[in-house]
Amino acid sequence: MRPRPLLNRPGVTVVIPCYNYGRFLKDAVSSALSQENVDVDVIVVDDASTDGSAAIAWKLAAADPRISVVHHEQNQGHIATYNDGLSRAGGRYVTLLSADDVLAPGALGRAVALMEANPRVGMVYGLPKDFVDQPVPVHAHGRVTWTVWEGSRWIRLACARGRNFILSPEVVMRTETVLGIGAYSASLPHSGDLEYWLRAAGSWDVGRINGPVQAFYRVHGNNMHQTEFAAAAVDLRHRLEAFRVLEDARFPIAPKQRVRQLRRAEGALSREAWHLGAREVIRGGSVETAIELRKFIECLQDVPGNVHRANSLQARINRVSRGGRPGPAQSAAEYVRSQLDRVRWRLWAMTGIS
Repeated sequence: MRPRPLLNRPGVTVVIPCYNYGRFLKDAVSSALSQENVDVDVIVVDDASTDGSAAIAWKLAAADPRISVVHHEQNQGHIATYNDGLSRAGGRYVTLLSADDVLAPGALGRAVALMEANPRVGMVYGLPKDFVDQPVPVHAHGRVTWTVWEGSRWIRLACARGRNFILSPEVVMRTETVLGIGAYSASLPHSGDLEYWLRAAGSWDVGRINGPVQAFYRVHGNNMHQTEFAAAAVDLRHRLEAFRVLEDARFPIAPKQRVRQLRRAEGALSREAWHLGAREVIRGGSVETAIELRKFIECLQDVPGNVHRANSLQARINRVSRGGRPGPAQSAAEYVRSQLDRVRWRLWAMTGIS
């Protein structure tokens, strides 16, 4: 749908959790305070940093009354830091921005305009972009459209692909939504965001800003977000645990629908494990990694086709272990899959769904 202009200036709280990211903090805060068409307040939550982050935050707060600082005397971890900051949000809307990331110009106004026009939308996301030193310039006047999914529809799409479509810094939520669904789960330190988005979509519709970049994700040595093959099985297990929120009887969709969507997610994760394992073998990678992926497939005992997938992957592992090479058909199939991955990435960038 076409965007509608904001008719007021809603309040948005930007929560910035920080642990030893003092060198990036000023950029994150500045990107929040420079947002147009909204009234912004910033809460920096320092989780007992040892690099002087708290002093930097207090200096920034002394220069601007819109900034407040929460300092943890002892390190509590990122999940507790998220929850502490979100519980203090005073604006009608709230976003969680890591201290090493940056909001794109106009991002909050665009997201809030969508929710103001669509009262059933509880969270909005958009296109994130990676950067290393400084965010690349973006076009300020590109074409913008909105997409709105019913929450149950968005859950079905996420389960069908077994993926988290959202990187994280590009999300803006209603504070009412955050208060209603509760805190991030301390038992899911590596996939808590996916579980959180699923819970939000269980009660609210989901919106997306199509076109402009909504946030910039800083890539550095401590946060490489692309899963390496060596950690692929671990990533799949974390995602599986997040999708298992659908087993919770309190999840606000019908029981049969919850079971059906969880089975759909398990099937998607199983297929992805097979593809990753086959790719690892074809490319001459780690046999140990392929074995871990086969074990992941085997743990999903109720997924149709899993026995065949596990046996097929094991046959490829055995062949490589004996010194064999992938045949032309396998190499051709891998080439086709790599091209499909490119198409899916482009679809995700355009639509927010891959």
